[in-house]
Amino acid sequence: MTRSNGATKLAGRAARWGAQAYARPTAGLRLLPSYLIIGAQRAGTTSLHRYLVQHPAVRTMLRTKGVHFFDTSYGRGMYWYASRFPTRAYGWYVRRRHGTQLVTGEASPYYLFHPHVPYRVAQHLPHVKLIVLLRDPVARAHSHFQHETARGFETLSFEEALDAEPARLAGELERMRREPLYNSFAHQHHSYLARGLYHDQLATWWSLFPGEQFLVLSSERFFAEPDRTFAQVLDFLELPAFTPPAYERHNAYDYGRLSEPVRRRLADHFREPNRRLYAALGEDLGWSR
Repeated sequence: MTRSNGATKLAGRAARWGAQAYARPTAGLRLLPSYLIIGAQRAGTTSLHRYLVQHPAVRTMLRTKGVHFFDTSYGRGMYWYASRFPTRAYGWYVRRRHGTQLVTGEASPYYLFHPHVPYRVAQHLPHVKLIVLLRDPVARAHSHFQHETARGFETLSFEEALDAEPARLAGELERMRREPLYNSFAHQHHSYLARGLYHDQLATWWSLFPGEQFLVLSSERFFAEPDRTFAQVLDFLELPAFTPPAYERHNAYDYGRLSEPVRRRLADHFREPNRRLYAALGEDLGWSR
């Protein structure tokens, strides 16, 4: 690392620490999220978040898209969480300048899958709006695997990782339920198949929040028609119409095609879970045909 790069990084850290030192004592004066993008991972949540934060009536203090408070940082407490969001005074300024209510939120895609998060969100944010992006679980699993491999969290081949998943996850969910602040590495990083069982995950959320607080979107449609899908999101959040400068795909990579035998294996695995999801949504999303 060069001296200039090192100085830049230290300056960045100092700025973040300074912002946090100011924000935490004022947590009680801050707005809590109006919306959460709760998942699914590798389904377009980064892109949607970045489109939203360009809207003049949307504001967040986050340097990254999500806080991961309700999943892996819950022990830090609500004052720490609140310190990540704008002040009520800033909300007043936005109303004066733009004539609309300030909207703030975050995107943490592990929220959908984590067993404690629905209950924690229901306790602390009972009126929050919940946005869910769902991607064909076959493509999502492969993208998840490649993402973990790129980060150095996966050393097996994709087929080996699929075979290893039951043993890796064995007992982890039970331990998470016994120890609410336990963070399971395998549950978060090696859940390629389990995360694609969307109906089971959504059923818990649906039992805790009224239907009008949910917007469930197809990732494939979002990717194909971002302008139309983004307009749905703005309408759901009661925000004025807005078009970002460009609908760029963020955090998206081309990992190549799955082999046909693996694709068939995954399509068979998800066929019945997908059918149950379609029945609950009242819509066939046409995945893995």
